[in-house]
Amino acid sequence: MKINGFVESSRSYPSPNPQVRLTEITYWSEGLRVKGLLAEPVAKGIYEGLLYLRGGMQGIGMVRPARIAQFASQGLVVFAPYYRGNRGGEGRDEFGGNDRYDAVNGVDVLKQFCRSHRIHIFAFSRGGLMALWTGILRDDITSIVTWAGVSNPKFTYEERIDMRRMMKRVIGGSPTKMPEAYEERSPIAKIKQLNAPILIIHGKKDENVGMHHALLLEESLKAFNKHVETWYYNDFTHFFPSAVNHKIVKSACNWMKLQKG
Repeated sequence: MKINGFVESSRSYPSPNPQVRLTEITYWSEGLRVKGLLAEPVAKGIYEGLLYLRGGMQGIGMVRPARIAQFASQGLVVFAPYYRGNRGGEGRDEFGGNDRYDAVNGVDVLKQFCRSHRIHIFAFSRGGLMALWTGILRDDITSIVTWAGVSNPKFTYEERIDMRRMMKRVIGGSPTKMPEAYEERSPIAKIKQLNAPILIIHGKKDENVGMHHALLLEESLKAFNKHVETWYYNDFTHFFPSAVNHKIVKSACNWMKLQKG
């Protein structure tokens, strides 16, 4: 078995931006070959690193080349794990179970392509779970941004009727029958161990990941005097208008680069 974060192979991947180079990476995570997409600015420089943690489950919410190229164009080296069981990767996507280590080990992949010691995390939706666990399990994260992020999978089961069948299959049952399995996936109980500054972005009209995820996380972080900032938007849902989205991405990247971490 190869060590965690070992890059077994890589191949060039078509880029939508001539200023950004994309490479698909196959790396080792807890004994499994997992895949992800790397985005690097073509221009030479010393760039900070960004671990981009996608939302969704299996094929839904898959990493989009244009999205990570957008972040790379802000002057960042970006690595986005697909998570295990996706796009030819081994294992099974577990929605915040042992697949959290695909994010944790993804940091070591990123460090092999990033000359800066500063590593940030940007997470969307389900990726919020992965980001929080990565911040808890590692002590080398400079900052974390969680946008419309899940903080408690029990909330997801309750609010997303369309996802219940999948969650029962992946997690082993409902929160009533398998409370310990849902509790084990929620990072809130271990949030005291997270020391990186966090920015929470959330639309108050989000029906996919309700505001209570953001409020729970904010309250939990403040209870331990953690560095947390919130950007809440009254009029937006899970998906922000394109122009607004682009503006917030730029602002969030600037916020990350200002953090001392």
